[in-house]
Amino acid sequence: MRESVKCLIIGSGPAGYTAGIYASRAGLAPWLIAGMQPGGQLTITSEVENFPGYPKGASGLKIMEDIREQCLHAGTRIEDGQVTRVDFSSRPFVCEIDGGKEVEADTVIVATGATAKWLGIESEQYYRGYGVSTCATCDGAFFVGKDVAVIGGGDTALEEALYLSQRCRKVYIVHRRDQLRACEAYTQRMAKKTNIEVCWNCQPVEIMGEKKGFSRQVTGLKMKNILSGNEQVIAVEGVFVAIGVTPVTQLFQDQLELDTQGYIVTRPCSQSTNIEGVFAAGDVQDPHFRQAITAAASGCKAAIEAERFLNMFS
Repeated sequence: MRESVKCLIIGSGPAGYTAGIYASRAGLAPWLIAGMQPGGQLTITSEVENFPGYPKGASGLKIMEDIREQCLHAGTRIEDGQVTRVDFSSRPFVCEIDGGKEVEADTVIVATGATAKWLGIESEQYYRGYGVSTCATCDGAFFVGKDVAVIGGGDTALEEALYLSQRCRKVYIVHRRDQLRACEAYTQRMAKKTNIEVCWNCQPVEIMGEKKGFSRQVTGLKMKNILSGNEQVIAVEGVFVAIGVTPVTQLFQDQLELDTQGYIVTRPCSQSTNIEGVFAAGDVQDPHFRQAITAAASGCKAAIEAERFLNMFS
């Protein structure tokens, strides 16, 4: 027998949990399916200093535990698991959880997020959160006055490098080609920076570091010149991987409108999708900001829109 719910939230993280808080307070008795990574990407961020309400900063895991607790306190039903199939062809929408149980939902909020693309070398995972990051805006403050490396050559990489150049002593851009893929505006801005150096035709081989008690610290980046085969090490204390992110939208490819990068398309000034009653929030529909606070804000808006949508049929 199928269960029925007024509002089903797919995914957790700042967007999903905030949507749960607002939907609960609106009396929608939402059901949230946490997904493969409960709490989202923020749970693997060691320290966050730019989320409101934490004046001294806090670990990403701590922040997400607090928001989850508030979500539960508001009345959201949270269940670990993964939505494995959706049918948005008619209302109520049908969603399958873990390949078995089916749920009928009057509205759905998609908050499945995005996953960072990684280099695929073992050492980046070992130092992940200890000097290796995918977000300069999140972690750049920890490297003031230090030397860092940014991996990549597109808009994301140059945006990260330009941001870090205002805080760090030296920024190396490590790019595997002999020319950048970024837009002209970013390239011109980079050319005016005296503390940015591009390492052309170079591929990261190993992130080097050392253990410090119960912690770890990055000390350098070993890279290989693709043309000559020569290897060299640059002394850096931080490595920012900026080769892009992948929105988690595979489940919705034949259901919702996606842009060329795979992000869910939402209407201007709205979290609504091309399917009435289905809303999207957070990084799954945001290729521009990708911040915890903007994700939370979009979760709030999605829940309010879901409430207003349901009110039209009550």
